[in-house]
Amino acid sequence: MQTMSNSPLLSYGGQAVIEGVMMRGARSMAVAVRAPSRQIVVHTQPLSPLYRNTFSKLPFVRGLLGLWDALGLGWQSLTFAANVAADGVAKFEGPMAWGTMALSLAISLGIFFLAPAGLAQLGENLLGIPPLWGSLLEGLVRLLLILGYLGLIGLVPDIRRLFGYHGAEHKTIHAFEAGAELTPASVARFPLEHPRCGTAFLLTVVIISILLFAALGPLPLWQRLLSRLLLIPVVAGLAYEYIRFTARHLSNPLVRLLVIPNLALQRLTTREPDATMLEVAIAAFRAMRDQEQAPPAVP
Repeated sequence: MQTMSNSPLLSYGGQAVIEGVMMRGARSMAVAVRAPSRQIVVHTQPLSPLYRNTFSKLPFVRGLLGLWDALGLGWQSLTFAANVAADGVAKFEGPMAWGTMALSLAISLGIFFLAPAGLAQLGENLLGIPPLWGSLLEGLVRLLLILGYLGLIGLVPDIRRLFGYHGAEHKTIHAFEAGAELTPASVARFPLEHPRCGTAFLLTVVIISILLFAALGPLPLWQRLLSRLLLIPVVAGLAYEYIRFTARHLSNPLVRLLVIPNLALQRLTTREPDATMLEVAIAAFRAMRDQEQAPPAVP
C-alpha cells in the first residue's frame, strides 16, 4: 500500500514491503528492510528525470505517472525486500520476478475489473435492470471484492506484519510533515491514517468508475470488458486528482467530511507498528532525505 505524492508541496510518499518500508521523494527513493540478522539493510537510488519534467506535472498525466510509480518502484522495492528476507538462500529477480508481476497484474485486472463488469452484464440481461443500475451493481461488486480481499488477507500473520509496516510508513510521514523529531517514541504518537494513502485511492477508483462507466450506456459484453481495461488510465488519473485535491484542502470542513470513508478504509490495511517497525520506516525516510539533500552529481 502506497502513500502517493507528485508535487513540490506533497513531496513524500511510501510503501510497505516485506519486513520493511520504501520511501519516495522528489529525486530519490530508499528501501529499508529488517534482515533475518535483525540488522536494517538500506538501498537507495535516484529517480528517473521523468518525474521532474514539466510534462509529468500536468493534471491527469501526473496521475498516470503515479500509477506507474506504484507499479514500477513498488515492485522493485518488493523484490529487494524479498531478496533481503531470503538472506542469500534464493534470488527473486529476472524473468521469474517480472513474470510473477505480470501474472499478478493480470489476475487483479480479471478479478477486480472484468469480473464485476461480467456479473453486471449478466444481471442486466437476466433481470432486465437498466444500464445505470447495472453500473451501480458493477461498482458494488467491485467494492465488495476489494473489501473482502483486504479483510481476508489481513487475517494472515505475515500480512498483518506488512500492514504494521504500512502504519509505520504513515506515522513517519505524518511526523515529518508536523516537524516532529524522527524517533520511534515521537513517531508513534501520530495517526495511522494518511489522506494520500493508496488504499484511499482504491475506494476513489471504485466511485469514479461507477460514474464514468454509467456514462457509457449499454454496451455488448466484449465492448464493456474492453472499455474497462482501456479506461483504467482515465479512472486512475481522475482518482489521483481527487486524492491530491482533498489532501491539499483538509482545512475545509466539506473536504474533511468527504475523506472520512477513505480514511476509514485504511483501518483494513494498517496496524499499529511496534518500535522495531518504526525504526525501519525512519531509516528509510532518513536515507531518502539524505539523498534528496545531497548535491547533484557532476557529470
